[in-house]
Amino acid sequence: MQIKTGDIVNGIITGIQPYGAFVTVEGGHKGLIHISEISGRYVNDVHNFVRLNEVVKVKVLEINQQEEHLRLSLKAVTPNKKRFHTMKRYPVPLLPNSQIGFSSLKEKLDEWIEQAYQTYKEEKYDNI
Repeated sequence: MQIKTGDIVNGIITGIQPYGAFVTVEGGHKGLIHISEISGRYVNDVHNFVRLNEVVKVKVLEINQQEEHLRLSLKAVTPNKKRFHTMKRYPVPLLPNSQIGFSSLKEKLDEWIEQAYQTYKEEKYDNI
């Protein structure tokens, strides 16, 4: 199949980098969807919009004949469709009340202050 600029083709996401997603399209051609062509919305992380081995429809923006690479766009095919994969949020279990932590320190604090004061007094008067 001969691919030309402006064609809309199916592709498989073969790699994801911070700057975009690599795609293999029909006929074995390889291309890149730059992060700016992922979505019309702000893209903080490409992983939130595409997954490895996901089949996507992309538009061919440019063909580099020398290197046989395609410049692709996902947002040109699905401009209004949200492609954002929401992460499942699990409720955080409440921890049971426990007797460890600061409350156990509170019980010892007065005793430690008294010991430190006694040590200070003894050292101060021993040097005289």
